[in-house]
Amino acid sequence: MKTVLLRRVLQSAVVLLAMSVLVFTGIFAVGNPVDVLVSPQADQAEIERITRQLGLDRPLWEQYGRFLSQALRGDLGQSFVHSTSALGLILERLPATLELAVVAMGLAVLVGIPLGLLAGLKPDSAAGRGVMAGSIVGFSLPTFWVGLMLILLFSVQLGWLPSNGRGQTVEVLGVPLSVLTADGWAHLALPALNLALFKISLVIRLTAAGTREALLQDYVKFARAKGLKPSRIVGVHVLKNILVPIVTVVGLEFGSVIAFAVVTETIYSWPGMGKLLIDSINLLDRPVVVAYLLVIVTMFVAINLLVDLAYSLLDPRVRLSDSPA
Repeated sequence: MKTVLLRRVLQSAVVLLAMSVLVFTGIFAVGNPVDVLVSPQADQAEIERITRQLGLDRPLWEQYGRFLSQALRGDLGQSFVHSTSALGLILERLPATLELAVVAMGLAVLVGIPLGLLAGLKPDSAAGRGVMAGSIVGFSLPTFWVGLMLILLFSVQLGWLPSNGRGQTVEVLGVPLSVLTADGWAHLALPALNLALFKISLVIRLTAAGTREALLQDYVKFARAKGLKPSRIVGVHVLKNILVPIVTVVGLEFGSVIAFAVVTETIYSWPGMGKLLIDSINLLDRPVVVAYLLVIVTMFVAINLLVDLAYSLLDPRVRLSDSPA
């Protein structure tokens, strides 16, 4: 186990190093932030002074070497716009994005798995067909359009829910949380639902397909022959065996929800990392963009490792061993 974990950590370090090269080169080779940061009336001497101050007058490889050296010490550079730590800005917005992602994926699991089981157990019923048809609709609708329609319906016409902001928060160990207040839940409802719709459809179809396949297996037929209750057959023999692929997809999709919540956060003015990323791209604030991408890559790597560890808990046949893959 220790050998496998050490190997995974080394692989993760190589991935992070490769991504740092790609991200740094792609971001720092495009555009000139000095054009945005200086006044249009600035003379050439002022432009050259700011360029030297930001270190943009050095060769690209030298800029990367300096960046990597600082990154190993936990310093991903200073924001060009905010004149503060780029990583600090990302970590300051991280709780809001994580909160939104956790609620959205929790909603996807709580709604998607029961509906998927219904569709898998009764595929020919009106309810089962309705659930599968609804999942197709969830796949087809674009996120930005759904977000605008939710605002139009629940905020503009009905006036039930607010359309922007995070609402009232409560700090727990220094981390502000919206889920601990009623006003926070009111602000969280629409963006979480918008972000969860596609994931609900994905979980429904995955659960339904796994359920139909599991019902054909010998262990389910044997359980029925023993006279076990249908609820026990579904809960123990069917659901437990389809959880491995569901955990895999949910884990990876959780990472994608964090990374691609940009549209939802922009529509609802949710103060998370995605909105900060859009603002930084518009202002060519390169250190913040690089810090955001590296934080996302690190989270993806960590989530993949946690998913691998979860396999061994859900299925005794799937164990992390010291033998080579």
